[in-house]
Amino acid sequence: MNLHEYQGKEVLASYGVAIQRGKVASTVEEAVNAFKALQTETGTEAVVVKAQIHAGGRGKGGGVKLAKNMDELKEHSANILGMMLKTPQTPGGMEGPGKLVRKVLVAEDCYAPDFDACKEYYVSILMDRTKKQNVIIYSTEGGMDIEAVAEETPELVHKEYIDPHVGLQGFQARKVAFNLGLSGQAFKEMTKFISKLYGAFVGSDASLFEINPCLHTADDRILAVDSKVSLDANALFRHPELAEMRDTDEEDPTEVEAQSYGLNYVNLDGNVGCMVNGAGLAMATMDIIKLSGGSPANFLDVGGTADAARVEQAFRIILRDDNVKAILINIFGGIVRCDRVAQGVVDAYKNMGNINVPIIVRLQGTNADIAKTIIDESGLEVHSAILLQEAADKVKSVIS
Repeated sequence: MNLHEYQGKEVLASYGVAIQRGKVASTVEEAVNAFKALQTETGTEAVVVKAQIHAGGRGKGGGVKLAKNMDELKEHSANILGMMLKTPQTPGGMEGPGKLVRKVLVAEDCYAPDFDACKEYYVSILMDRTKKQNVIIYSTEGGMDIEAVAEETPELVHKEYIDPHVGLQGFQARKVAFNLGLSGQAFKEMTKFISKLYGAFVGSDASLFEINPCLHTADDRILAVDSKVSLDANALFRHPELAEMRDTDEEDPTEVEAQSYGLNYVNLDGNVGCMVNGAGLAMATMDIIKLSGGSPANFLDVGGTADAARVEQAFRIILRDDNVKAILINIFGGIVRCDRVAQGVVDAYKNMGNINVPIIVRLQGTNADIAKTIIDESGLEVHSAILLQEAADKVKSVIS
């Protein structure tokens, strides 16, 4: 689950990580009040107005502006709030429709009074699944796309792996500060920053922390000026306060609806709709579709307790995609009986009455023979298959 910048900073601050202070606003009036409050609390003379969407590169699309006075604050917040912000990471990139900005973060100007004396770094923490360890990735080239830095100057990107049995050690935090070229008070502050940041990562069950830029100020403070935080959705039951931070407005509405029906759905850009039970089988189904010349239009796992109602909702969600030219249903009957799924397919087909794309059904496992009979005798335009390759060949024939 992704968080907005202001939410990520709230999580960091709760673990003692030093952050750029700011206040969120959803109207120009709230932005004005935020500016006044920050002036009182921090003494800042200028503020940065930042669009709050789940995408990076906001500055490239005009979503980050410096306001040196109240008039500029009103102007920038009025322009950013309600805009369709396009960044390299929004759907379709800079040529896409963009994302609606509903909130802005009004944050203190941490670069004052001496911008040139400040230095930006890159710091992130994530899981390296190959090594089965968390890793701190850091670089002196902060404020830039880390992918470009890694490609053009890989020697400037450092990695520090953390043994899960002992956690982050003091010498490792000091090593990060040393490799970033710090000394004196800044060295101590970075060591503290890294230690607390790792504590926040583990404590919140996060899957990604990305601080870009991590700022070394003119007075030797180390601050998280930006934050990209992604939490492990499977661990949210341990963090109800974090689960409440979910913003469904930033998610695909179809995927949100699918979750409400107990469906695991991810929208893709292909032409063959998939309805499968089990993530592994779903991946194999997508592979066989690709090998047969088609392209999966979605990942959809109906789970192990698929019934007629859930199958019908899955149909409705798949058919909203105008690119779908065929639907492949691939069910292995273990927990769920194949005949029950088959009856669900038939009932859904009759209830909807407007399915105008070919449907190929492969049911194997418990009561698969009964399921095939139900499909074949339904009188509907539903094609049954036994082998996965047979199903793929039928998909190929109907989309050719």
